[in-house]
Amino acid sequence: MILKTILRPLMLTALMTCSCYGTPAAEPVADRSFEAGLGTFLLDGEPFVVKAAELHYPRIPRPYWDQRIKMCKALGMNTICLYTFWNAHEPRQDQFDFSGQNDLREFVKLCQENDMKVILRPGPYVCAEWEMGGLPWWLLRKKDIRLRQQDPFFMERVDKFQQAVASRVGDLTIADGGPIIMVQVENEYGSYGTDKPYISAIRDMLRKNFGDKVTMFQCDWSSNFLDNGLDDLVWTLNFGTGANIDQQFAPLKEQRPDSPLMCSEFWSGWFDKWGANHETRPAADMIAGIDEMLSKGISFSLYMTHGGTNWGHWAGANSPGFAPDVTSYDYDAPISESGQPTPKFRELRKTMEKYAGGRKLPPLPPLVKPVSVPAFEFTEVAPLWENLPESKKDAAIRTMEEYDQGFGSILYRTYLPELTSASMLTVSDPHDFAQVFVDGKYIGSLDRRNGEKELRLPPVAKGARLDILVEAMGRINFGRAIKDFKGITDNVTVTEDRDRHKFVCDLRNWEVFNIEDELPTYTAMNFRPVAEAEMTDGRLPRGVYRARFHVSRPSDTFLDFSTWGKGLVYVNGHPLGRIWEIGPQQTLYMPGCWLKKGENEILVFDIVGPRQARSQGFKEPVLDRLSLASPQLHRGEGDTLNLASFTPVLAGTFRPGNGWQEVRLDAPVRGRYVCIEALDAIDGKDVAAIAELYLLDENGERLSREPWTAVYADSEDVADGNRSADKVFDLQESTSWTTVAGVPFPHAIVIDLGGERNISGLQYLPRMESDAPGAIRNFRLYVSPVPFPL
Repeated sequence: MILKTILRPLMLTALMTCSCYGTPAAEPVADRSFEAGLGTFLLDGEPFVVKAAELHYPRIPRPYWDQRIKMCKALGMNTICLYTFWNAHEPRQDQFDFSGQNDLREFVKLCQENDMKVILRPGPYVCAEWEMGGLPWWLLRKKDIRLRQQDPFFMERVDKFQQAVASRVGDLTIADGGPIIMVQVENEYGSYGTDKPYISAIRDMLRKNFGDKVTMFQCDWSSNFLDNGLDDLVWTLNFGTGANIDQQFAPLKEQRPDSPLMCSEFWSGWFDKWGANHETRPAADMIAGIDEMLSKGISFSLYMTHGGTNWGHWAGANSPGFAPDVTSYDYDAPISESGQPTPKFRELRKTMEKYAGGRKLPPLPPLVKPVSVPAFEFTEVAPLWENLPESKKDAAIRTMEEYDQGFGSILYRTYLPELTSASMLTVSDPHDFAQVFVDGKYIGSLDRRNGEKELRLPPVAKGARLDILVEAMGRINFGRAIKDFKGITDNVTVTEDRDRHKFVCDLRNWEVFNIEDELPTYTAMNFRPVAEAEMTDGRLPRGVYRARFHVSRPSDTFLDFSTWGKGLVYVNGHPLGRIWEIGPQQTLYMPGCWLKKGENEILVFDIVGPRQARSQGFKEPVLDRLSLASPQLHRGEGDTLNLASFTPVLAGTFRPGNGWQEVRLDAPVRGRYVCIEALDAIDGKDVAAIAELYLLDENGERLSREPWTAVYADSEDVADGNRSADKVFDLQESTSWTTVAGVPFPHAIVIDLGGERNISGLQYLPRMESDAPGAIRNFRLYVSPVPFPL
């Protein structure tokens, strides 16, 4: 199939001449084009291999944009690939922001000045481990909204955003003499659903706003790209380092044998989540994949070439379950979070030079040398309980969004009935980290990551004050759970046993305090000396801490927060991001361009309370230090799965090789708990691995995995990675549950489906690397309505 000159309605005159944003129309340039030809992309009619570096301008301090682009050019790249984050550009409905850190036009123009082409990915959804996948939180004020579907309100708002984007950069496409060679339609929709009419509507919207002279494309995975693939768009695939490249592209080549091939996201590393190991990927695997693709004329975008930072509250969370991402988006990329070349960079540069057409690659631009900052103490504190905002009254529980609050914390307060014996408090559901207090005394916490919803309350007199302080972390950015309300999302009850009967009280009549994550919230508080604060259980009070520290020569540094609890940090008014003592991240990147010579001000809002209110600046980041009592395994000490009294509902053999496999039962069975027992591996070794797993209902359709939890695995390789049992349903084909080498078969994993379901079969995906390491040969499947004994 020849894919040429794919999207070319005229750009709307209103957008081309829009003067309200100060965007002049570019002078027309003749004969500039980018299109899909026979087996290759064509730039001005000549073959062109896209060597793209993924950068996200909101994650990079604006003064460093040019340096980061030049680093990518020095690596041998010819294109910059970028997302536009809707929620950053429209933080409030109809209040657009394309200034400062959000100046999309300036970033694209900088790319052009550096002779770099641009691939624009305007969403509306982008994922990117970013808050709500780039969708603005205020959409959730309409509680029944259908996100990423043809919901009238959603589509109306998407169109307005796309018009705003086009008004800034719509005149910078290749046909108009600009650097933009391609525009992406939506993003990895196959991981969300199948809805070609919706994708078609987004395509039409982009054509209306960007014109018909720019090539448009859509990206997905090899396993699902046909679900939403449109005939008039270029198709590209996403996969990670170590993948079997020929196998990844085989389905696309079968459908379009003459199409140019492109890996639109070749994952150089991975993102980190709180409470898990720092993620890395071998440089050799990344370089081998790029070398192979370039040797075959395959285009790629290296995601990420430079990750940057999730400033403030912008880090998202993965799903199923709830796995919030850390502040650093280092991603184990070739260019580090602070813009330094890593060993990956140097090795990749050698390979890229082979494909530079005999030309020498540009030199590295000047680097910002990180410095240390002497230790300093925080001298002032504004205790939270003394600085609560004005409250609101409500009979029933409401979410943050219903109070027109997007980010921060929310305190729910009510008064308890008399409880004469130990009782159970149930919070349904705390989004995301709740702390419970009775008459000001701390009782305990509920962590959404662990599915915690219940706490034991002590006996109390009638009228005891109950406070539930809920911190909202990043909204889920992947899968169906992106509709992620914050605060308490349903109700709160107290259950007490009385005379052999359960007494259940649905708590009502709440006083609510909205603590917005905005700098004025913290600066308006009343501060007093830290020296006057009392320690409780080894911690200083919850609240906002302030210090001033001196810098003689402003430069990048990494501020240490290893003695702090959990919260958010601002320096000189800039939001640096989240901190949490559990790690793995213990420092925050402090760009030198945001520091001042002499005195600098830092504010830390700590909702747990620090053990020591101090900090200092390091020359190197600390991104790999977990502070947990024990590894988070799905097997308790002494647990051994006992399947002796159970009969498998299916026993079978998987075939060798990569790609999805499906097996069916003779007849559907019903149960809540499922055990997959691996008896041996195809390669004859003792390691078992599953990248993804689906179960099929009585109609042969995939069951929703949103309510699934992993409850047992006999072995999980988490010593220096995150190959835990929950990876079999994390919606990521490049991660896997992998057992520890040296632990003999059989290996087993048990999943709680969250309720009884009819099961007619399963779909299994081995690891995507060549020869599928750890691929299971013989297996047994067990289904039970009750938990398997341990």
